[in-house]
Order: sequence, then structure tokens, then C-alpha cells
Amino acid sequence: MDIRILAQEFYDYAHIIRGNTKATINRFRWTINCFVSDTGITDISKVNYETTLAFFYRGRTIRKWSSATYHTYHVSLLVFFRWCVLKGVLQDNPLERIEKPKLEKRLPKKLSKELALRLLEVVFNYPYKGYDKNFIRARNHAIFATFIFAGLRMKELLNLHLTDVDIEHYTLFIRQGKGSKDRVVPISYPLAQSLQRYVVERNMLNKTCPEFFVSSNRNLGFTVSGLKRIIEFARSCLGVHINPHMLRHTFATLMLEGGCDIYSLSKMMGHSDIKTTTIYLSATTSHLRSQITKHPLNTVSI
Repeated sequence: MDIRILAQEFYDYAHIIRGNTKATINRFRWTINCFVSDTGITDISKVNYETTLAFFYRGRTIRKWSSATYHTYHVSLLVFFRWCVLKGVLQDNPLERIEKPKLEKRLPKKLSKELALRLLEVVFNYPYKGYDKNFIRARNHAIFATFIFAGLRMKELLNLHLTDVDIEHYTLFIRQGKGSKDRVVPISYPLAQSLQRYVVERNMLNKTCPEFFVSSNRNLGFTVSGLKRIIEFARSCLGVHINPHMLRHTFATLMLEGGCDIYSLSKMMGHSDIKTTTIYLSATTSHLRSQITKHPLNTVSI
């Protein structure tokens, strides 16, 4: 049976039965298409251990996959072939016998406190032009402030609705974040000020769409491409490479440096496993320095 025909049925299964998100299904689609293109195998009965192992060998040696990329391909094909076995169109799952390399453990890149403040200053003080310059100034500042002061993921920020932002009670409601989980994130006074300033400008332009962050020239929610443009603009002004995930890392490390406990930070960031959050303990040296003072022999002269 043709793998591509099976794959279409699998995508429906993944969406309806497994409840996978659109992003996850797109990852399945990309991986399966790559496998078919690379191996030249279109009939599922031709899939076996040798051809699948060769696919991963080529990925590591020729395409220079990182360990993380290897894991992504491995997990995606593992789920698909497991479904094929259950369906009875594949005798066994070759991925069950193919090992995964150890993931590289790298400290997340982040901005220092000084650079984070400078970024917000640059975005706010830039000489914008046009009739909607005050709106653009307030929106751009609110976007970067939300990343730095609340640690949202890019999609979470773009999916914020006007009703999700409760400035009066200092909270953001994150609907269906990563893992299809809702959560509530508290916000600080500086962020509340920035969001309130943006809301005033938004109302002055009569923006009525449900999304919180909106386009300047249309009554529609802000897009990924629009966000990439203002990040590129901020990057060129600041002279430092930045991206949404880097700003999320900045939030996490600054919170730990300020004394936030790891459990609370994990909840605010929406991590399903607290182990994911512990990487930030290694990324913030000032936090570690503050902890070493707790050694009981520090007062002893040696």
C-alpha cells in the first residue's frame, strides 16, 4: 500500500484520535515526505530495518543532523510506523530497534538585564513615522515587554485575545499553549503599564478584532510574519541577535536571579516537566553565586 495514501489517513487519526496539534501533524507530514523522498520507498511493505537505518545514517553523515533533529525524525516515524503495525499493513516497527543519540545539553542563549532594558528603550524611543506611529510604538513595546516580563512562547503571544488580558487583576490567560494546556500567568506592574498604554492606542484606532495584538493597517490579529519583521527591526537597532525563544529564556533566567523558586517558574512557563525548567539554574550564574553563600562552612577560616 502506498505510504502517502496511508499517511493521509494517519494525519486524520493523529488529529481526531490522538488530539495532536496542527504543528505536530505538519511535523509528521514533513518527516514522512522526507523519508519517502530520501529512500525512494513508496510501498509500506518495503519498509524494513536496513532501509530505515540507512535513512538515519544519511541524515547524520550527509545532512549533518543534530541530535535534536535526529530525535524529531525518530519520534515522528516511530509513531507513524507504530500506527501502521496496528493497522496491519506493516509487520514490525523498525524504529523500535534503532537507537537515538544522546541529546546535546546546551545552555539557552539569553539577554542580560542591561540588554533587556536597552531593548525596551530602543523599541519605545525609536522615531516611528505615520499617523499610527503612537499605536505602533505602544504595540511593539507591549510585545517585547510581554516576552521579557511574562516569558510567553511566540504562538501564545499571537493567540492572546483581548478577553485573555486582565490588566486590572494583573493576569494573562494562556489558552491551549504547548501540549494543549491552559494556564494563567501573573504579570508585573511595568508590564501592566505597557499593556494599558497599548490598549489605549488600540481603542483610538477602533480595532475590534478579538486578538489582543493587531496589525496597524488592518483590523486583524498580528501575524507571524509581522512579528518577524519587528524582531528584525529591533535586532538591527540593538545590534544584537534576538528571537522570541531567546526572550523567553531571558525571562526565565531573570526570574531565577530575582529569587523566584523553580516550581513557580515552571508553572508560569507552562512546562509539563519541572526538569525542563532546571536548565535555567545552570544558565544564571548570579543565582548560583547567591546559593553558594548558604554553605555551612563559609564562616570558617581555612
